Amino acid sequence: MNTLLIAILSGLGFIIAYHTYGRWLGNRIFNLAAGRACPSERLKDDVDYVPTRRGIVFGHHFTSIAGTGPIVGPAIGVLWGWLPALLWVVFGSIFIGAVHDFGSLLVSLRNNGQTIGDVAGRLLNRRVRLLFMIVLFIGLTIVLAIFGLVIAAVFRMFPAAIFPCLVQIPLAVTIGLWLQRRGASLLLPSLIALLLMLLSIIYGDVGLLGSFNASLAALPNIAWVALLLVYAYVASVLPVWVLLQPRDYINALQLIGSLGLIVIGLCWAALAGGAPVGDEATRPALNIVAPMFHWDPAGAPLMVPFLFITIACGAISGFHCLVSSGTTRKQLASEGDARFVSYGSMLTEGFLAVLVILACTAGLGLGIMGADGTTLVGDAAWAHRYGSWDAMDQGLAPKVGAFVDGSANFIASLGIPAGIAVALMGVFVASFAGTTLDTACRLQRYVVQELASTSGSVFRPLRFLRNPHAAAGLSVLMAAALAAIPASGEWSWTSMGTGGMILWPLFGATNQLLAGLAFLVIACWLWRRRKPIWFLLLPMLFMLVIPMWAMIDQVFTGTGRDASWISDGRWELVAIGAATILLEDWMFIEAALLFPRVRGVLESTAEELDQVKMPAST
Repeated sequence: MNTLLIAILSGLGFIIAYHTYGRWLGNRIFNLAAGRACPSERLKDDVDYVPTRRGIVFGHHFTSIAGTGPIVGPAIGVLWGWLPALLWVVFGSIFIGAVHDFGSLLVSLRNNGQTIGDVAGRLLNRRVRLLFMIVLFIGLTIVLAIFGLVIAAVFRMFPAAIFPCLVQIPLAVTIGLWLQRRGASLLLPSLIALLLMLLSIIYGDVGLLGSFNASLAALPNIAWVALLLVYAYVASVLPVWVLLQPRDYINALQLIGSLGLIVIGLCWAALAGGAPVGDEATRPALNIVAPMFHWDPAGAPLMVPFLFITIACGAISGFHCLVSSGTTRKQLASEGDARFVSYGSMLTEGFLAVLVILACTAGLGLGIMGADGTTLVGDAAWAHRYGSWDAMDQGLAPKVGAFVDGSANFIASLGIPAGIAVALMGVFVASFAGTTLDTACRLQRYVVQELASTSGSVFRPLRFLRNPHAAAGLSVLMAAALAAIPASGEWSWTSMGTGGMILWPLFGATNQLLAGLAFLVIACWLWRRRKPIWFLLLPMLFMLVIPMWAMIDQVFTGTGRDASWISDGRWELVAIGAATILLEDWMFIEAALLFPRVRGVLESTAEELDQVKMPAST
């Protein structure tokens, strides 16, 4: 019953937070006004700027910010104990992550739809803008290079997920064209999409489709990376209503439906027990089999600061400010929808992370297959998967596998065949990763276009990159070049495509540092307008200090691990890590010097839109 109680209290906490703290932020701090014109209306081009119904924007935003982060991070973080992971997810998402996402979106909306990097340049200075944009470019290049490998790994683990994920693309295009041309209600397309997706999962690995899935799962990494980056390029230059919006919307329907099924399965397993194991007639009881605290797992880095960069997306992630001020701000039709889309999506993601924690710490105990083919239950199942840090640090498989097996056990307790439950969870993970990939490519296109638009002789030769196709092409080619490098250093068809792993160790701390810098921009925007910033100070300092601590440890000291990057001779990581530390310090110093002088002083080039109203006819 402890497992069920945790799920219920966490869900209630998120609902209460949305209607109290989220409402206070919207009404008292950001002064949301449904009648204020949004960039999607003023700059409408039917390609990137497209006023869109809030349900569709929510689907895009939620699936884009989530990715595999709220699955992989908590699946590792529970090694330090389920309680620290749970507390960080619940309180982090309410008071830090959701505030970060909400603030990033609002600041962008109030600055004519500029990205958080451009806003930083206007609020602080042009040097900060350039530094910020460089950090964004590096981070997104890593994401693009790695997520092709992530999706390939998921497909290899769960071949039954391949056909359902591929069929999403023509289904999304069909629904996008239908909605655009007919302006129809969302109800019928939603029902059709859910039905077709369910059928593709149930029958998508039968007969010839099973052989089709198996052959694609056997493709080398470089083939998958190439195919997925080509898809990302196409998706990033098409009008958002053709593919990006409908695909994310139907993914959101499917994913939220899957979350609902996990919750129902968890409730039933808590009350009646899990599915019978093997030939046993009794149903195993649902209990948390992980330790509450585990301060020093074998081979693991220190809990502080590394828990807070390991569990990122489920609590707070700097990538979210890119989505909020990148694709979402170009689609939001009404400022009144901002709390629902940004604050609501982050809390939904937080609840997903809670379910991941429960799947990995309690769901696993309902039964998993051991190395010798026997079924392990209870403490034995936990020990098999979480014996040490090294056991969970061997690629994507053990991290995703812990969640898939645990959540599939919840669903199987309802009497659903285990094979279908596992396929459903495999599609769940792959769909999240896919939406992050195509959104990241579009975001990188925006960053490249904004850098190419920078004034100055240095950037003049790059003016051709203001073209969407050129910017998207450069984004994909750079990611492909990085991905093609084999992480092992040995060139072969099987090792190529793993290059994103070379820089991936940088992503955790860099991603969280980006969140701290976004908080700095939000605080400066409020400070210039004499708005309260006390509620931002602790989250901002926390997200500047903790990731910096982790980055310094990774580069120089290696506390709690065998060695630092310097000791290991990983000079590419040392160089980029040290540069990131210097960039953050530089931006922080620039802001600290500016803050005392700008209280109540609007930036000279501010495009204040507070008094701009939408036409009465709308």
